[in-house]
Amino acid sequence: MKKILSLLALGLSLTFGTAHAADAPTTQQSKMGTCNKDAADKKGDERKAFMKECLSAKADAKATQQTKMKTCNVDAKGMKGDERKKFMSDCLKK
Repeated sequence: MKKILSLLALGLSLTFGTAHAADAPTTQQSKMGTCNKDAADKKGDERKAFMKECLSAKADAKATQQTKMKTCNVDAKGMKGDERKKFMSDCLKK
């Protein structure tokens, strides 16, 4: 009886551990989500080409985006609300 309960407990703990790990997005899944958001206005072949390029992009593009974000944040210091949103949007598009 103890062996059965032990095996059942082990099985449940492995099941919950696997389910929890499946909830965390992988790097590829995160990249897919980001590329999907960026491709929202594109359709057909244009979207296919964009997604292919976006998903095959290396980590350098992400580093560039992070650098851009840091620079824009420094430049936006002191701005608030809509003024900051507009500035950040324009700055990040450059």
